[in-house]
Amino acid sequence: MNGTQRKNIKPGLPVRIVLKQDQRSGKLTDGIVKDILTNSPTHPHGIKVRLESGAVGRVKEIVGS
Repeated sequence: MNGTQRKNIKPGLPVRIVLKQDQRSGKLTDGIVKDILTNSPTHPHGIKVRLESGAVGRVKEIVGS
């Protein structure tokens, strides 16, 4: 599963996101989804989420899938 479809992402799910400042380098940040910030059902660059740590970014990978 990838992070471009909102239906695949739920609070409590472990994911890897790319933060805004890391978009050029592609560095991924691991965390647990707290809130889903994208309202549309899909987004080509990944669904935007807030992690429990407070970090905000777009989902690139769903861990364990």
